[in-house]
This record gives sequence, structure tokens and C-alpha cells, in this order.
Amino acid sequence: MALERVFVTGLGIVSSIGNDLAEVADSLRKLKHGFAPFSPQNVRIPTDVKLAGTVKEFDVSSSDFEDWVLPAKYRIRRDQLRSMPPHGPYVYTSMMQAIESAGLDEGDVSNLDTGMYTSSGGSTRMIHQNMTRLHQMGPMRCPPTGIVASIAGTLSFNFVANFKILGNSCGFSSACASSGHAIGFAYDDIALGRQKRMFVAAGEDLNDESLLPFSGMRALSLEGDPEAASCPFDKRRNGFVSTGGGAVLVLESEAEVLRRGVTPYAELLGWGQASDGHNVAMSHPEGVGLVEAMQRALRSTGVDVGDVDYVNAHATSTMIGDLSEGRALKKVFTNQGHTPKVSSTKALTGHGLSLASALEASIVSLSMKEGITPGSAHIRELDPEFEGLNVIRETLSEGPKIALSNSSGFGGANVTLALKRV
Repeated sequence: MALERVFVTGLGIVSSIGNDLAEVADSLRKLKHGFAPFSPQNVRIPTDVKLAGTVKEFDVSSSDFEDWVLPAKYRIRRDQLRSMPPHGPYVYTSMMQAIESAGLDEGDVSNLDTGMYTSSGGSTRMIHQNMTRLHQMGPMRCPPTGIVASIAGTLSFNFVANFKILGNSCGFSSACASSGHAIGFAYDDIALGRQKRMFVAAGEDLNDESLLPFSGMRALSLEGDPEAASCPFDKRRNGFVSTGGGAVLVLESEAEVLRRGVTPYAELLGWGQASDGHNVAMSHPEGVGLVEAMQRALRSTGVDVGDVDYVNAHATSTMIGDLSEGRALKKVFTNQGHTPKVSSTKALTGHGLSLASALEASIVSLSMKEGITPGSAHIRELDPEFEGLNVIRETLSEGPKIALSNSSGFGGANVTLALKRV
């Protein structure tokens, strides 16, 4: 059976570098970061973390959804908000953008041939608030929607219901590789003819409870200079800058693209995944799982190593993680005599955990359509370990023809997506 070709036909982004596609593209061109000072909402929490990738125009810091502030353009009904996590409005806004950019109507969204895969770590803030209420006031005083607003499947619960999705649906939870898995399995559903269209939605909170536990892992940068804090591949990198937001991609079969007469952002050629089997938190030092994920993506799509001209790296600005990925890239490309352009857009956005892969696949797709290749910002001194890689420091005025987008998560989960300019 011949596989259906799969295309990215719609995008929606709410992020630290912009709340719509035009603003995000402008930030990528100008290498404009989205970092701002961070102070814990709970002033009793001591922390040396100084920066975060903040989302502008939204205020979802209150424990009461009635007090949340959203952009006027994207009104959400009260009965919908009450079961959402704090990142729900980010994803709702992204979903509305994606539907609009894909040119979909209500019938295109709600039918048996259209499904939705989501990824989110849930909301530790909501869990904390609900457990505090449980212990102080008893279970009968807990909000009835507290569970669906807080656990890892929250985006599936809310958005499958709110948008009347009738096709396949599922939530993915593999830490920072989550939305990569969601995109990959959505690709499979369309390529194998199980669905004609898939939404992939991802989001994360940005608050004390979502951010600060990573400080306990010594994973966050303590740098106070926003031009220096997130610096993947730089010799002085010392941790990632956390961010929240939302991203939604619309994937469609070639038959649907032709039927509707739309121009895609990019073609999703396929994907690969593999595991390190090494450590619960750290990447394998030689990047063995990521090597295999990239090679599987290339084999499954029939793309030659020499045809890849850009890699959007997972690189988060941690010492071990960046080094692991750098070694993996050398094994797959440099050792074969090829040096595709490499950058990490987390230098601008920060690291969005479960959101990361969807955000970066969106950035790659948008870059292909906009005719740019994003640079890797904030590099003052390239770590000698990355000599031999073509790490670009400025945004180029030509989009990639074929790109890989990498994601790696806890437990050694690795996903590589392969995309092509149309």
C-alpha cells in the first residue's frame, strides 16, 4: 500500500517570541528573544532563577480562572475556561490561529476523518492548588473540574470536547519529546489512511510550580543577562531558560490539500524515534538514541544525508544535553562529509518541555514558507566540542529545502521529524 503524503497546512503559535505567525517570523529574522525577569509569585520561595520566556498579553497567574486576562480577539466561554489549565488559553488561541491559517470550516474540524493528538505535562499548579484545598477543606469543596484541568491529558479532554473532534484522539507524555511523538504518530495516521486530517496541539504552563522544580535538578540557567542566559552550543552555557505557551499544527493528506486547493507551509516527510536506555534524566553522552532517531527518519523517508540542509537542534543550553546532541550530529552528518546548517531556536524562545517539539516543528515549517533559516543566538564563544558543525549565528534569507527537527526527553526518548519545503 502506497503511503499518503502528509502536509502542514495550518499553524498557530503563542510563545515568548510572539503570539501570532507574523510576530514569530519577525523575531526569528531579528533574533529577538522573549526573556524577561522572573520572580516567584510565592515570595516565600527562595530562588536564584532570574529569567523566564514570558508570554505577553496573557495573565493566567490567578488561581481563579475568572481573573485570567486574554487578548480581546480570542474570547473563551466561561464554561470552557473552568476546566482548562493555565496553558489552556495559550493552546485555544493557537488552535483558532491554526484553523484560520489552514482555511478550515466547522465541518472540516468536526468529522470522523479528523483527529487530534495533544501533549502537555499537565498543570502542577492546579494539582498543588487542588491538593491544598482537599487537605484544608475536604474533597467535597474541591472543584469538580479540578482533575480534568490538571492531569497530563488535560489538553485532550478540553479540546477534543470543545472543538467536537470525532476522529482519533490521544494525549502523549514523554517529557520534552512529547509533542514530537504526537506529530509522528499523527503523521502515521494520515500516511496509513486512517485519518485525512490531524490537529497536533501542545502547551505548557509558566509558573512557580512548572519552572522551579527544574532548578532542583540544577538544569536551569541562573544567568541574569537575557542576552547570555540561553546560549546553546556556547562554551559558557549553564542551563536552560524555561518558557510556556502553545502551538498547534494542522496536518493533512495530499488528497485533502488538493481537494481544498490550499498551499501548505511544508511537507512532513516522516519521522524516526529511538531510546537511549541510559539514564532517567540525562541523555546518553554519545547521543546513541538520537543518532538512531535521525537515521531512522532518513531511512524511512528515503532522504540522503547530503540532502539535509538544516537541523533544528533540541539543544537546550545544558552542558551535557548539548554535548550529547553535538556528538550525535557529527556521527550522522560530519563523519559522512556533510555539514548542514544547525541552530537551536531555544536561544530565543527558551525551553517549553512538552511544547518544544510542536513549537519548533512550527518554526521550521513557518521558516520554510517565509524563506528564512533561523540562526542560533547568543553564541559568544563556540564550545570547541562543536567544531566541525555548521552552527549558524545569524538568520539566513533562504529557507531550508529539507530539515530535521530533533527532540529529546527524560528516560532517553528521542524523536526526529523530517520536513520539506514546498
